[in-house]
Amino acid sequence: MRILLADNQQRVRFALRVLLERQSGFEISGEAADAVELLVEAMNACPDLVLLAWDLPGLSELDLVPALRRVCPDVGIIALSGRSEARRAALKAGADAFVSKGDPPERLLAAIEDHRPKPHGTFMRKKAQSYEAASDV
Repeated sequence: MRILLADNQQRVRFALRVLLERQSGFEISGEAADAVELLVEAMNACPDLVLLAWDLPGLSELDLVPALRRVCPDVGIIALSGRSEARRAALKAGADAFVSKGDPPERLLAAIEDHRPKPHGTFMRKKAQSYEAASDV
């Protein structure tokens, strides 16, 4: 699965890269620090999945998700944020899933596995979901 990392903080992208490279079946197709870089990377690589920091600078999140879908219609989008109020906005804007940046890595890996593309390469669109602990909802 090709994954594009989009976060304005280099240390977050690095941590995500290290986590994902330790798993089998994941390939980091690129990184982006802002919305413009994300759209360019998506046009060049059209990844299977984007891990999208919900506060990525450059475009409003409400504009970025549709723009990303125009570039790569079958891309899966998992929104990431440390702000719990971002969950509802991310899912409403069209993200396929939401994971809090404060959650354990296993929760992010579960979200990624749940949004793995079908064998022939088409993203299997599921009902948008939040991967917060039951006590957080």
